[in-house]
Amino acid sequence: MKRREFLQISGGTLAGAAFASGFTTKWWGLDGDPIPNPGTDGTIVPSFCELCFWKCGIHAHVKDGKVTKIVGNPDHPLSRGKLCPRGTGGIGLLYDPDRLKKPLLRKEVGGKQRFEEVSWDEALDFIADKMKTIKKKYGPESLALFSHGFGGSWMKKVVKAYGSQNIGAPSWAQCKGPRDVGFELTFGDFLGSPEPIDMRNAKCITLIGAHLGENMHNTQVQDFAEAIGNGADIIVVDPRFSTAAGKAKHWLPIKPGTDIALLLAWMHVLIKEGLYDQEYIKKYATGLDKLKKYLEDKTPEWAFTQTGIEPEKIVASARTLAAARPRSIVHPGRHVTWYGNDTQRSRAIAMLNALLGSWGRIGGYYFKDKIKLAPFPGSMYKFPKSTKPIADRKKGAIYPFGGESLAHGFRDATFPGYADYDIKAWIVYGTNLMQCLPDPEKTKEAIKHLDLLVAIDVLPAEITGYADVVLPECTYLERHDDLWSAAYTEPFVAMRQPAVKPMYDSKPGWWIAKELAKRLGYEGLFPWKDPEEYLRGRAEASHLSWKELKSKGVIAKKKREAQTIDEGLEPSFDTPTGKIELFSKQLQESGLDPIPVHRPPDEPPPGYFRLLYGRYPVHTFGRTTNNRFLSEIFPENEVWLNARMAKELGLQSGDRVMVENQDGRKSGPIRVKVTQRIRPDCVYMVHGFGHKDKRLRFARGRGASDSDLISKSAIDPIIGSTGMNVNFVRLEVAS
Repeated sequence: MKRREFLQISGGTLAGAAFASGFTTKWWGLDGDPIPNPGTDGTIVPSFCELCFWKCGIHAHVKDGKVTKIVGNPDHPLSRGKLCPRGTGGIGLLYDPDRLKKPLLRKEVGGKQRFEEVSWDEALDFIADKMKTIKKKYGPESLALFSHGFGGSWMKKVVKAYGSQNIGAPSWAQCKGPRDVGFELTFGDFLGSPEPIDMRNAKCITLIGAHLGENMHNTQVQDFAEAIGNGADIIVVDPRFSTAAGKAKHWLPIKPGTDIALLLAWMHVLIKEGLYDQEYIKKYATGLDKLKKYLEDKTPEWAFTQTGIEPEKIVASARTLAAARPRSIVHPGRHVTWYGNDTQRSRAIAMLNALLGSWGRIGGYYFKDKIKLAPFPGSMYKFPKSTKPIADRKKGAIYPFGGESLAHGFRDATFPGYADYDIKAWIVYGTNLMQCLPDPEKTKEAIKHLDLLVAIDVLPAEITGYADVVLPECTYLERHDDLWSAAYTEPFVAMRQPAVKPMYDSKPGWWIAKELAKRLGYEGLFPWKDPEEYLRGRAEASHLSWKELKSKGVIAKKKREAQTIDEGLEPSFDTPTGKIELFSKQLQESGLDPIPVHRPPDEPPPGYFRLLYGRYPVHTFGRTTNNRFLSEIFPENEVWLNARMAKELGLQSGDRVMVENQDGRKSGPIRVKVTQRIRPDCVYMVHGFGHKDKRLRFARGRGASDSDLISKSAIDPIIGSTGMNVNFVRLEVAS
């Protein structure tokens, strides 16, 4: 076959009624019949959500074989009977008319490539044959799996059985990796998800670029609201006046890229004024003397020259932080890949929490607990061991605390000679690499070097247009997935189970993986006939009631008597010194800064703004922008522009502009939002819009894609993650 072209599914392959490009309040089911008005009668199926990856417990209400509404499961610790707007909008995904409906195979007819609908047997036989050929020609390590979403666990087993360790998720190097490593270097423990934060009992909550209220992690938003109701002080550090900033005692509109300078100045004030938790630090920490010496010249006056925040505001906010200790949380954030110094910034946040004495304290960070799950009885499959290193970094590149695999590294290893060997095949599960990896043009170029690309998804995201085979997975409301055991204040095991049967010819991930494994000869990989047998076997082997798990959707263990130092639990720190490390010899011995160092960020070229991006409460990035239900509230993104700069450019709210970055990449048109709520040197966009694929008939052409403008990234030397707030843009009126 000649070089792979981007393909769009023809009209003949799109089953179901077409929707107009505008809003709709009419929801359509399998036969095109309107969904009944939401009601509480009929069957209630407990499960957990996947409109984002917080995985809240849900109750799906089913009537006449159709889901009529989704509400929070009151028995589930993460939802507590409530859901965010996205969670309630799951019906919009289930009944999205643009869903992938049948397997698709790229074929060449008359010299032209096109997708043709095929049977599952033909699609899986094709994949298995190609995988066998690739393994024989290049070795099993030449296959990489990009996986995002809980259901990817099944395909991970297949790839491991194939013999490849090249398994990664963009959620690590493009999202949360730096904060996990920064905290682990300091406390010897990573944060995980959900984070072990006792916000509801906090007296002060500090958010540094964390947009609670816009980033709708349900439990934390509930806790945040409760803390505010109890009179907690809020400090928000953000170039933009976010939703959370509207609740803040201190809003510090920091110059982007200077957060470490502010954190060092705060620590300077705490130590100089004796406001830190001296007893806690003396007992549990090491390196204070070196930190004190280092901070001597990191004064609020010095920080002002870097951050633009007045010294008196730095001092006042530091005193607010300290007045609430140890019930003073500096939130670690979630999406923290900004400037390439992200692990050091996260480490500075961890060190500040240590000075406040909040690690292991009520109203701070508690020590996690977890229910241990047993494997399925009789699981004896032995995965082959690879003799080659993971191909996620350039030859000779060393990221000494890399942790998980780098998804962008697998992309780059597809270019010949980049890594120790070449990646020749991708399986992409539930992630649109065109929007979540930096530099989508580079991703397109990498795809040209592949012998096989398999995309498994619910919707026709742009990545599916480049695939050789597209496999339609059913939604989380139509399938079982593995049991989920979460480390939390109330440790729990949750179960996902189908509320309705799979629509069209879509299949659950477990079935796809099991059938592919059979064709590859891995018969013993899934030694059970169906997922209920598997889930029941794991539950009973773990001494959990299958009846309770199935009927409630969750089994929660009572909070243990002591989860904090205040309750009598003596902490341990899995660091080389066995203590909290304010000075890291691990980093020093690796040739890295043992204490975070502020280095001024690059300045925008004349006429350009720094591009910032984030979320909106009803959307999970690009995952939900085709959801007609949620889009009735927020149908497209805008570009936020400071009012003074808008006046200089002659722009008004509602004007449509094109956005162009420093490398000439363009996106748009997009409406301008003129506001005082952002610094003059920045613009801001909600991520996940600007889809180009015609198969996404609602989302296509709405707003602009910030991903198209992220052609540059700064690599974190500690873990190899990609800082993506290093792009600059200018605006021009759309023609």
